[in-house]
Amino acid sequence: MKPRILLAESTTPDGAAMSLYEHDGAYSISFKGQELMHSKASASERLLGKLGVEQISRGPKARVLVGGLGLGFTLRSVLEGVGEDARVDVVELVPKVVEWNCVFLRKLNGDLLNDPRVNVIEGDAVKLIRKGDPNTYHAMILDVDNGPTGMVKASNDTLYSYSGLRAVRSLLKPGGRAAFWSAGDDPHFKARLEKVGFRVGHIPAKVHERSKRAAYVIYVADR
Repeated sequence: MKPRILLAESTTPDGAAMSLYEHDGAYSISFKGQELMHSKASASERLLGKLGVEQISRGPKARVLVGGLGLGFTLRSVLEGVGEDARVDVVELVPKVVEWNCVFLRKLNGDLLNDPRVNVIEGDAVKLIRKGDPNTYHAMILDVDNGPTGMVKASNDTLYSYSGLRAVRSLLKPGGRAAFWSAGDDPHFKARLEKVGFRVGHIPAKVHERSKRAAYVIYVADR
């Protein structure tokens, strides 16, 4: 059996440990010793990106925000769904995650950061959204933390509050879409989305393409 190799370590802004591992050609990121994402369990991340930009249909000069880089699978599906003149802002809270993609994960999805359509922003997506200019994005794809119930950073929860969702809606252009990854079904979150004015879709998402059951949920919110 091949060993699990620790490739790199970092900390979140709150000081919690985050680690990158490789095992038999697969990669994973752990937070406080708990696996946060794995390259062989990326079906939901890919679906998130696909759903988030499907309404753009490769329209001209699309503006997209991706909150959370991770292992890059959501970014890959976004780039596959937008045109050559699109601009995709990728916001990552932990700078080392960007570095890991460039150094250790180049053959996975890291090379995508060199795509001329991609603009990497190292910072807090929640703060960026709250301070952003209205009517900026055609699509916002948000895989921030663990969904509506935060895990990595307590303040991430505010993104999924009424005020946070109103800020998301404000940044979207009329007819724009926000797609949210969630670790599970959350009817209270769906109700908040509807209350701030979104038309909401609820899509089950599998861990693996061949999984028999869906473990996660993607909420699609149209302005």
